[in-house]
Amino acid sequence: MTATILDGKALSKTIRAEIAEDVAKFTKQTGITPCLAAVLIGEDPASQIYVRNKERACKKAGIESRMHRLPVETTTEELLNLIGRLNNDQAVHGILVQLPLPAGIDEQRVLDAVRPTKDVDAFHPENVGLISQGRPRFLPCTPHGIQQLLIRNGVELSGANVVVLGRSDIVGKPMALMLMQKADGANATVTVAHSRTKNLADVTRSADILIVAMGVAKFVTADMVKPGAVVVDVGINRTDDGLVGDVDFDAVKEVAGRITPVPGGVGPLTVTMLLHNTLAGARGRGKGERGRGML
Repeated sequence: MTATILDGKALSKTIRAEIAEDVAKFTKQTGITPCLAAVLIGEDPASQIYVRNKERACKKAGIESRMHRLPVETTTEELLNLIGRLNNDQAVHGILVQLPLPAGIDEQRVLDAVRPTKDVDAFHPENVGLISQGRPRFLPCTPHGIQQLLIRNGVELSGANVVVLGRSDIVGKPMALMLMQKADGANATVTVAHSRTKNLADVTRSADILIVAMGVAKFVTADMVKPGAVVVDVGINRTDDGLVGDVDFDAVKEVAGRITPVPGGVGPLTVTMLLHNTLAGARGRGKGERGRGML
């Protein structure tokens, strides 16, 4: 039986409508318009498209979007100066530095410089620490989108065996931290696997829920998936055949119970959760409020 498609695009529209309603209520009650400042350095085509999508999404949700485009020659110090100004601007509630940064810029210094109460990507060490303790200020956008996709499609996480394939700071690590928490929409038994994992196919076949974020086109094949498993494909790889995920979709959909497509799966939800975090930042008004990360 062919797997049921987990439609991230449709869910994204639903959640964005909820966020737009919340933004309108918040602005009416407080007179404050949530504001996201995005910083883009250089001319990377994929980043340009992603940032344009964010600008459009902000407008539809009633969130102000401020774009700061800098030349590829920008230095670390120049970028840090801009972030400092945005940190001190009380009208800005969220700061997003579009990755990847050009060679020569100290990425860690830049990400650490964003004030934690405006760090809507949840990359700052303080925010990562709060996530690990189960009391997030913000949740990272892609893992939060995945969690919402599972919850809202009725996928049982409590007690499930989850394998997260990939250990990046952006997806793999925070995803594992979030799903292992003693909380609603979590309580899973989580294994993190990666390119150095021995007998990798045996590990992935143990998963009731397999979340794949390897960055390698069609890495997961049908023989690596437990029959009936839920498969979430985070990958976006540009190939001669167009966009493909980290999962061999055509083969794996004949084994899995549910599966996300690429495109139209996780991607739209990442931008959606950015809107959610920007509203959360505005509600906190930079005062360090915590516990607003979950929908």
